[in-house]
Amino acid sequence: MPDAIEGLSRRSLLRAVPAAGLAAGTVSFRDAIVASADDLRRSGKAMILLWMAGGPPQFETFAPDKSLSEFKPISTATPGVEVSELFPEVARASDDWCFIRSMTNKEGEHQRASYQVHTGYVPSGSVRHPGIGSSIGQQLSGQSAAPPSDLPPVAAIARVGAIPGAGFIGVDYEPFVVTDPGQPPRNLATNVSKSRFRRRLSLVDQLDAQFGRGANAALAKEHRDLYRQTAELVTSRDTEAFDLSGEPDALVQAYGDSDFGRGCLLARRLIERGVRFVEVVSPGWDMHDDLGERMMAKADEVDPAMATLIEDLRLRGMLDDTLVAWMGEFGRTPKINARGGRDHYPQAFTAALAGGGVRGGQVIGKSSRDGSVVADNPVSVGDLHATFCRSLGIDPHYEHMSPLGRPMKIVENGSPVEAVFSGAA
Repeated sequence: MPDAIEGLSRRSLLRAVPAAGLAAGTVSFRDAIVASADDLRRSGKAMILLWMAGGPPQFETFAPDKSLSEFKPISTATPGVEVSELFPEVARASDDWCFIRSMTNKEGEHQRASYQVHTGYVPSGSVRHPGIGSSIGQQLSGQSAAPPSDLPPVAAIARVGAIPGAGFIGVDYEPFVVTDPGQPPRNLATNVSKSRFRRRLSLVDQLDAQFGRGANAALAKEHRDLYRQTAELVTSRDTEAFDLSGEPDALVQAYGDSDFGRGCLLARRLIERGVRFVEVVSPGWDMHDDLGERMMAKADEVDPAMATLIEDLRLRGMLDDTLVAWMGEFGRTPKINARGGRDHYPQAFTAALAGGGVRGGQVIGKSSRDGSVVADNPVSVGDLHATFCRSLGIDPHYEHMSPLGRPMKIVENGSPVEAVFSGAA
């Protein structure tokens, strides 16, 4: 293990011990995972998006630069690859991660950028585009290899903030939002017998049938579909996925005592039960001031959870079929502002990928010496979305039909970054 990684444990020794044990593959921890995995349903292809809401600074995460940041770069398990000293556990797991340091975009306002990075389209007053997660959920749910599940195909784990939803492809692929990953979702239990519950649903169907004649037919169908999904979820054993209490204590500690850590653990459980796309949101990355203190706090939450998620998926035999992506809506300015923070910067930023056929232990692209522009191998949002599709076996040119009668591709403009899979940048 590189000395630079060893030395970093001074900052978060108590927090890092469980995750460090995971990265080292200790016998007791590994046995706990493998033993519990034997009874679980194996999943098909899926994706977990780790969303850093607000825009993570690339220089304090996975494109470190000692001339631009107060935090030093450290060596990783991959020779020649460095990350910020704030991420020692990811450094230990670097052989799994592909760091794309040449993301580039034009949208620099939070709402517009988040919408565009999630959907691949700029906001439009005439149409609400489907999020890439909903498109992935739709496409993977239609594959014969997808395991049966009563859970929705798309989920989001977020206490605050709006997640771009299914848009015009319909409520079947709207994200099921979990606001507290430490607790089962509210209103999943019924206070009446199953037979009475079914009679109530039958009455709702009759009322909908009367309302759904003529011009109201489409609206009534969506309403019935939503009720049907909810009823199946309420009565399904798959809801056990939301209960983290049966997980080994060592595993829970390794993910970390935070909403984000529990969210990553819940994401793995949902993927096991047949959910096709899960977004886990880490808020608070809009760091216009007090960058140093805020980065240490956020890294303490995100670093162990990222590393643990990858190892957990691997030990359960799920990593090859599960793509994990880390990113936000843009990066941060190369220069520190007068308040000790960094401002919005879409021109050059970073994303990271693991699993799903990704060749880890590599860096793709780079920015200029001053960090202001992409200097090599630019990757657009469309390119990144096409790369997601390539990993998951989805046709990026599949056309949804918009309400205006216009066919709209999952990826309008973009090509997969083949180096992500081949290592030949």
